[in-house]
Amino acid sequence: MRKLLLTLALGALIAPAFATTTPDAAAPLLKATPAQAEAAVWATRFLTRFHYKPTPLDDAMSEKIYKRYLESLDGDKLFFTQADIDKFEKYKDKLDDAIYDQDLGAPYAMFNIYQQRVADRVAYSRALLAKGFDFGVDENYQYDREKAPWAKDAAELDDLWRKRVKNDWLRLKLANKPDKDIRDTLDKRYANYLDRVRQLNSEDVFQTFMNAYASSIEPHTNYLGPRASENFDIAMKLSLEGIGAVLQRDDDYTAIREIVPGGPAALSGKLKVGDRIVGVGQGESGPIVDVVGWRLDDVVEKIRGAKDTVVRLEVLPLDAGPDGKHVTLSLVRKKVSIEEQAAKKSIIDVKEGSREHRIGVISLPTFYQDFEARRRGDRNYKSATRDVERLLGELRADKVDGVIIDLRNNGGGSLAEATDLTGLFIDKGPVVQVRNANGQVEVESDTKGGMAWDGPLGVLVNRASASASEIFAAAIQDYGRGVIIGEPTFGKGTVQNLVDLDEVAHNEKPTFGEVKMTIAQFFRINGGSTQLRGVTPDISFPLTVDAKDFGESSYDNALPWTSIAPAKYKPVADLKPIVPMLIQRHDARIANNVEWKNFEADLADARALRAEKTISLNEAVRRKERDEQEAKRKAREGLAAQGADEHAGSATPSTDPASKAVQKIHEDAGVARPRANAADADAAPKKEAAKALDDAKAKDAKAASSSADDSDDGDDAASSADDGLQPDERNINSDLAREKEAKQRRDVVLDEAAHILADEIGLIRADNKLAQQVLPHAVATPTPAVD
Repeated sequence: MRKLLLTLALGALIAPAFATTTPDAAAPLLKATPAQAEAAVWATRFLTRFHYKPTPLDDAMSEKIYKRYLESLDGDKLFFTQADIDKFEKYKDKLDDAIYDQDLGAPYAMFNIYQQRVADRVAYSRALLAKGFDFGVDENYQYDREKAPWAKDAAELDDLWRKRVKNDWLRLKLANKPDKDIRDTLDKRYANYLDRVRQLNSEDVFQTFMNAYASSIEPHTNYLGPRASENFDIAMKLSLEGIGAVLQRDDDYTAIREIVPGGPAALSGKLKVGDRIVGVGQGESGPIVDVVGWRLDDVVEKIRGAKDTVVRLEVLPLDAGPDGKHVTLSLVRKKVSIEEQAAKKSIIDVKEGSREHRIGVISLPTFYQDFEARRRGDRNYKSATRDVERLLGELRADKVDGVIIDLRNNGGGSLAEATDLTGLFIDKGPVVQVRNANGQVEVESDTKGGMAWDGPLGVLVNRASASASEIFAAAIQDYGRGVIIGEPTFGKGTVQNLVDLDEVAHNEKPTFGEVKMTIAQFFRINGGSTQLRGVTPDISFPLTVDAKDFGESSYDNALPWTSIAPAKYKPVADLKPIVPMLIQRHDARIANNVEWKNFEADLADARALRAEKTISLNEAVRRKERDEQEAKRKAREGLAAQGADEHAGSATPSTDPASKAVQKIHEDAGVARPRANAADADAAPKKEAAKALDDAKAKDAKAASSSADDSDDGDDAASSADDGLQPDERNINSDLAREKEAKQRRDVVLDEAAHILADEIGLIRADNKLAQQVLPHAVATPTPAVD
C-alpha cells in the first residue's frame, strides 16, 4: 500500500529535542559518515527523476541549496559575519558536486564554523551579565532580521547581542525579578543554548543539509533521517510501543510532563508528573545507564522498545532534592495509543429565545491512519474515518440537530482518509482528482453507499487547515453538502509519497532514512485547485494571519495554481439561497457580541505587533506600553464578563480545547511584547523544511517517550503577563496549570460556528421549500437516535 500523504506538520514531528550539560570544552568537529554520503546519492536519484517537478541537481540548484542551508543555520543573521559569508561563497555552486562525489565536507565545514560562532556569542553574552545595563537610554533592538544584512564584523555583532541580552534582562525586570535572579536565569539560559547546539550530531547536520536540498525543489519535499522517519510513522498511526509518558527537559534531567492514561506508566502508579529520570536499563538485569545531561531524543530512544519487553528506570522523585534518594522501577512496554491527537466529540447547546438546538462537534487534529496495520489486514487498524464514524453514531444517539467538523490547525495526513471521511457525508461519488507528473488524472471516489450523517453539516477551517483538510472541505462545498465556515485555508494542493531509501538499497537496518517527495497534484471535483488559493469559506471569519506570512503563498517556490476538467458529479444540494441569510444573521449577532469584538481587537493588536520590527530598550517606554496593554486587556475582560451576564443562557460553553487563535504570546527571536493575542501564527504548522537545528534554537525542547508530542497549548494565556521566561524555565506543574486554564477558556470562534449551524437548522425547519433545496436528502427534523 502506498503511503500517499497530504500533510504539513513535519517540523513538530521530526525535529530532534535536546537536554543540556556539556562542559565548556570546544565541541568536536563533525563530519559526514560514508553511509550519509551514500544516502544523499540515493535521495538524489529519486528527487531528480521521480518528483512531480523533476529538477536537475546542477550549479543552479546548488545555489538554491546554499541559500536555504544558510537560512537553516543562521536565518536571523545573529552568528555569521560578512567575512564568514565571503569564505562560504566558494561552496555556492559546488554543493551539487559534493553530493555526486560523496564528499560532504562543505556543508559540515559551514556547520562547524556556525557552532564556533554560537560559542563566541554565548561567551560574550554571559560576560555582559556581570556588568548590568542602563535602561534609561533611548535605543531600540531590531529583532526581526530576516531582511537585514550580515553584520560586517564581530564588533557589529557585539552591539547586536548587547541589545539582545539587554532585552532579555528587561523582560525579566518588568516581571519584577531581582537582579541576582535575572543573572542566574540568563546565565543558565545561554549556557543551555550552547549545550544544545553542541549536542547536535552528524545525523542532525546531514538532515538539515538534505532538507535544504529537498525543499529547494518544492516546499513540501523533505528528507527524514532514520529517527525522524520513526517519529513520523508514530504520528500517522497514533500509537507506539513504550511506557506511555510525555517527557521534557528539566535542567540536566529528563522529567515526566504527562502520563498517558491506560499506558504502562499510568497503570503502574509509580510515576508522577515532575519525576526525573536519571537512568535507564534494559531487561530485568541489564545495567542502568546514567542519562543525566543526555539529549532528550536519546533518552526517548532508550525508553521505547518492543512490546512486552522490560525497561527499568532510575527515578529522582519530584519532591526529592538533587541529593534525594533514587527509586528504581520496572515497566513492561506495551502498545500505547496517542489519544490526544485522535478525533474527539463535544456538544454545544445553542439557545436563542424559546429555541434550542444541540450541535455536535467533532474536532479532528489530523487525518491519521496506521498504514502498516491496514496493510497486514488488522481489522482494528487506527483510522481517522473509523473514529469519526463512531463519534457520529454517538452524536446521533445524543440526538444532536447538526454536526460541525472542526478542522482548524489540521495540517493534513492520509489521502485515503480524506476520501473515506468525505464518504461519511455523501452517498457515493468522486471526492478528489489526482494528476501525476505525466499528466494522467485519476479520480479518488467514495464507493460505499449511504451516509453516516445526513443532517445539517458545517466545516470549520482556518489558515492552518491544509492539504487533506482542504480536500474534505472542498468536496463538501462542491457537493453543496455543508456550509464552510472560517478563514481561507492554507492552499496546499500537492500529494506526497514516502520513499524508504533503506528498502530500495536493501539495507538490513534503518540507515539511509526516507524521502517525502511530491509526486502529484490534487484538484477539486469541480476542476479547480486548492493550490495557492485554498478553500474560500461560505461564511468568512476574521483573518488570524496574513497570507504573505503563512500559507502556500508565503513560499517562494510553490507550484502555480491551475485547473483541469471537472469530474462527473452531481451536487446533492444548493446552499446559495440560505448562505446570504446565514451571513446576515451572523453579522447581526457579532455586532452586539462583546467577546467577538474582543477577539477582533486582539487580532488587530497581533497584526500591529507583527508589523513592528524593533522594540524599545528603554524601561519607562516599555512599562508604559505594558501598562497600556494591560489596561486594554482588563477593559476587554470586564466588558466580556458583563456581556456574558447579559446573555446568560445563550449558549453552553464548548468543552472542546480552546482555540489557539487568540492564546499565543507574540515572540520573535526571544522577544515578547506586553501580552497580546498573536492569532494563529504560532499555533499553525511550521514552514516545513525539516530543520534539525530548529529545536536547538527553540524555546521549548520537549518530546515524548510515548507520543513525540510537541504541542504548545500552555504557552497561551492572554490573561497572563509576560514573565520573561522561556517554557523550559517554568515549573512543569505551573505550566500544565496554564494549559488547563487555556483549554477551559471559551472558544468564541467555535461558539459562533455553532450559532450559524443552529440558524440553518431553524431556517430549514421553518421553510419546507428551503429545506428541499438545502437538505433534500434528509428530513428537516432532528435525526432520530440510534437504539
